[in-house]
Amino acid sequence: MEVALTTLLALPSFINPLVPFMILIGSFMLNNKIKNSNEVIILKQYLNIKSINILFQIIILLIFVIFILNNEIFSKKFYEKYKIQELEIRNNLKLGSPSKNEFHIDNKVSIFFEDKIDEVFYEVETIIYDDNQFIIADSVLIELSKSNFNLVFLNGEKLILNKSEKSKTIFDKFTYVLEDKKYEKLLFDKDHFNTLELLLHPNEELKNHGHYKIFQYFFLFVICLISLKIIFFYVNKKSNILHFTLLTLIVILVQVFNSYMIYLLNNNSQFSLIYFYLGGFVVLTFSLFISKRILK
Repeated sequence: MEVALTTLLALPSFINPLVPFMILIGSFMLNNKIKNSNEVIILKQYLNIKSINILFQIIILLIFVIFILNNEIFSKKFYEKYKIQELEIRNNLKLGSPSKNEFHIDNKVSIFFEDKIDEVFYEVETIIYDDNQFIIADSVLIELSKSNFNLVFLNGEKLILNKSEKSKTIFDKFTYVLEDKKYEKLLFDKDHFNTLELLLHPNEELKNHGHYKIFQYFFLFVICLISLKIIFFYVNKKSNILHFTLLTLIVILVQVFNSYMIYLLNNNSQFSLIYFYLGGFVVLTFSLFISKRILK
């Protein structure tokens, strides 16, 4: 359940790249619904060029507002929470999980406890097998220090019985380091930043991704133009399938081309931002021209 809820936090950032395709598919479905009920003929009788332009502006505004808010604010916030919770789950899996008031960490430590709140165990009896240590304490806290997990015992007694030492100690605080248990640190990636933060970032790849996000806004604009044309496109069903297949292929090719452009920007020092934007806008313009010819 915890894994499923954590995964939901990542959905806003996962949706962003799919939005153009969702709009395209939605326009196909709307076209099919309107055409099957002959509503397109009625709409063409009542909607003039001015009305269509107003409808276009409303649709573009709504889509862009929602997309920008999600792309720049919501997806960033939810992704931060997602990565933190994901990291906690992965680190907890390294240690294991308590069961029936017992917590066994590999074959190294066994903790028997009366109660547990968050990462603190209360009224504990602990066996540390490597050193033959037996510990009774009021509580033990699992904390992260440097790159290790630490067991911090409070108010207890420690008994050591091995070849090199036999002793009994009363302590206020005792820390045992699980040296072979390394925890993973939170690393910031491109989804932790909005477009402006990416453009100002010193890391060149993150900065390039900021330019990629800017290009995606123009790509979405072109998709909106194509989709509005699709909604009012009226031919027989067989031709429709062919036209829509061609349009979908064009959109996929544009994204593949843009992915290749960002690859060149990151890996080829001679490929500059000028080439990235120039190539991108040429492809967008050409794809818009071809799409309009298909939907003519």
